[in-house]
Amino acid sequence: MSARTLYHELLGHDGPYEADVDHWLNRAATPDYRERLRTAAVHATAWWADEPRDEPTLVEELYALGRVADVLLLDPQPPCHLLLFTGLGMTPFDGAGPFDPFLHEIVEVEQAEDPQAPIELLEVRRPGLTLGELLFVRAGVRIRAGAAHAERGVADRFPLYWTFRRADRTTHDLSHGWGGNSQWRTDFRLDYRTPEGDHLNVAEDGSVDGRPDLGHYRDLTPEERLLTPAERRELLRNRCLLRTPRAAAELAASAGWEDELWPYEWRLPAGEA
Repeated sequence: MSARTLYHELLGHDGPYEADVDHWLNRAATPDYRERLRTAAVHATAWWADEPRDEPTLVEELYALGRVADVLLLDPQPPCHLLLFTGLGMTPFDGAGPFDPFLHEIVEVEQAEDPQAPIELLEVRRPGLTLGELLFVRAGVRIRAGAAHAERGVADRFPLYWTFRRADRTTHDLSHGWGGNSQWRTDFRLDYRTPEGDHLNVAEDGSVDGRPDLGHYRDLTPEERLLTPAERRELLRNRCLLRTPRAAAELAASAGWEDELWPYEWRLPAGEA
């Protein structure tokens, strides 16, 4: 039974959701379902390409689970969030330690007086989750930083890409704008942390080469061209910008320019994640 079913059950009322989660786990989280999820736990060459095109594919099922996570995270203290995902074999992490954009989603910025003060982790608001080497959801954190590294009002308010919904933030997701069935054909973003290094936004063919190369300007929208290569890399790593872009004045001339960014096929060259 797809996580899409649970998603619609959660939207049917305002909570609490423990009964919905427990009921769905008892029906859907069979050994076969959990084993199928574990297929995605290890970074391997194009495991998703070898799947039969059933309904849904595993990357689509992971996306549906991500939508469920987004709903549960609307509650500041979601008691059943960990119940659900640990029941599916995922591992929570508290996110403590140095700031790491692979592991941390910035939810609040305290601006340091020194503009050059590095990003400092102050508080973990919610834990993250991994499925083996695969990142499922980042830990939500409050940070302190100088404006040269992360700006209040940008790092915690700029649209968050690869995300369907957040409580106090605009989000941008590939499923937005599609119909009731088509939106569920969206693939989950695949980020892996392996002994050999990080693999961000892994392509369907398993490659990690730049498409487009974020250091150049080919195959970019006009708005994307106004971002520097460093800003494009920042957006890919953090799923948002952390600072006001250098070409803010030019971008402001294009209303809704954030919607014209299309980072979903961006890759970093191998070894640069």
